[in-house]
Amino acid sequence: MVAIARRYECDPEGLSERQVADFLIFLRGERKYAPSSMAQTIVALRTFFRDHLGHDWALWKTVRVRQCESLPWVLSREEVAAVIAAARRLRFRVLFTLIYHCGLRLGEAIRIAPRDIDAKAMRIHIRHAKGGKDRYVPVAAGMEAQLRAFWYQHYNQQWMFPGLGRGWKGLKITAEEAAKKSDHHISEAGVQIAFQRCVADSGIGKRATVHTLRHSYATHLLEAGIALPLISKYLGHSSIKTTVIYTHLTSVSEDKTREALEILHDGLRPQKP
Repeated sequence: MVAIARRYECDPEGLSERQVADFLIFLRGERKYAPSSMAQTIVALRTFFRDHLGHDWALWKTVRVRQCESLPWVLSREEVAAVIAAARRLRFRVLFTLIYHCGLRLGEAIRIAPRDIDAKAMRIHIRHAKGGKDRYVPVAAGMEAQLRAFWYQHYNQQWMFPGLGRGWKGLKITAEEAAKKSDHHISEAGVQIAFQRCVADSGIGKRATVHTLRHSYATHLLEAGIALPLISKYLGHSSIKTTVIYTHLTSVSEDKTREALEILHDGLRPQKP
């Protein structure tokens, strides 16, 4: 309350709703308060004026703090290749390749069933994705062949990436046999741990999670000239506004913009007589 008291040079208890609102505008506009600082100030003012003094102003319902949205991390194609190559187990190498190749969420990828892969149409059926929606994502022939070869090693009819379970080694069976008999998919926690090991072993020197592969997929498709609405469809976004963020992550888009600006600028040069 000290800051607002100094601002108006009076006891804060006598301030009006308009004065408190103007004080918040002053902090944001002139003092350049960060969103986190603004949020803390609003909580303090609301506690004092509403909870202590009983001023249940409309201000508390209308004032909002817009949080800064940080851009997601993206790996280059070379960095993606290095991380995937660092996978020590085939199941993780295939899984990471698939997530990057199709831009899948981790939860979507580990729940894929063999029946979801359509070799004729060259696409994968993603069932019950975020928001309960289904979608199809295209795959290249090489990816389909890699998935098929991997499945031939375990023949699990329920899961493309079956979990082995903690006690499978005590049963004195091979990993392939354990995978074939498994009734559950590979765990998200296990995949995340394996990915962090790959990132460390790859030497790329960047912070990255499994979800970074999805961000990289979208950015690399955009760089390759794939239309934004189509990328949004593949990612399963409910709004293209969510996909637009990837336009801020591609250097190719910036290069094309500079080329276009050069053309525009050249068109303004005086013509020789």
